[in-house]
Amino acid sequence: MSLLELLIEIIDIPSVTGDEAELCAWVEDRYSDDYRCVRVGNSVVVGASPTDRPFYAFYAHLDTVPVQGDPKARIAGDRLVGLGVSDMKSGLAVMLGLLDDPEPDAADIVCVFYDKEEGPSAENGLEGVLDECPWLTDAELSIVMEPTDLNLELGCNGVLNADVIFDGSSAHAARPWLGENAVTKGGSWLAKLDALEPEPVDIGGLIYREVFSVTQAHGGIANNIIPPTFVINLNYRFPPIYSIDEAEVRLRAIAADADRIIVKDAAPAGLIDLEKDAVKRLDRVIGRDQIAKQGWTDVARLTARGATAVNYGPGEVAQAHQVDESMPIENLAVAYDVVRRFLTEG
Repeated sequence: MSLLELLIEIIDIPSVTGDEAELCAWVEDRYSDDYRCVRVGNSVVVGASPTDRPFYAFYAHLDTVPVQGDPKARIAGDRLVGLGVSDMKSGLAVMLGLLDDPEPDAADIVCVFYDKEEGPSAENGLEGVLDECPWLTDAELSIVMEPTDLNLELGCNGVLNADVIFDGSSAHAARPWLGENAVTKGGSWLAKLDALEPEPVDIGGLIYREVFSVTQAHGGIANNIIPPTFVINLNYRFPPIYSIDEAEVRLRAIAADADRIIVKDAAPAGLIDLEKDAVKRLDRVIGRDQIAKQGWTDVARLTARGATAVNYGPGEVAQAHQVDESMPIENLAVAYDVVRRFLTEG
């Protein structure tokens, strides 16, 4: 089966976050006769045996964001369209291709397919996998096959989500002076945030952008009641120069106008290691620009446990989470050729 046929097949197996069991079982059934597999919930590690030989670990999450438009795979000219094609079933397909063609005896490979990456950080399935198989972080290099436009993307921004809350008091809408409107109270702060520009942060020539974004807002009880509470989700992407604690201080300063701030979800930034020989070799094989990873990826989870990890994948960054998500079909073969040469050329 070709890489394209593999990718079409796995796109058409639904795996929205929380519904990865079918695709996980498909992967496990496909490789259980030829490889040792370790199943952890709805995640599976293929090629899972600690070894004294150097090995390389590849990572792909099984899940996609919720369905928008038509989730099924279809070819449109030189592109493949379908839910999760860029983020990140194309990376998953490259890993399947490596397992189907395990010529590179010079390097042991381990492929990790895990669930719930697109949900809250605390529920990410990779955490349980790393607890069950801590030896994975001993890999010479861990390659997270998130969409990177075929570039080597290093590190990643960290992320905080917080409820920014404005408090008022309810009243009849015909007599608003008897209450305090929490929604309009938050308006001036929202205007200030709207005017806030992304802040570039240069780390060794890699440009990360520090950004604060409102992603949800909820307020009001009924059309004739002054809203007593206005709750805004503030999503903060912070560069690898800050720890989670330092990032929280910065978020609280930005949201200081609010009555209450509740941090709900946090994930660290990913660390950068350009001195590792395996990173240098992968960089040479790719032969393209090094880029800062603006979005959060599990490079952060891996580097927090001492692994050396980078992002490289065939998907297009701009297509992630789009209604009609797509990617160039040729990227699939290019990415596969890169990782295969990386494993075999030594």
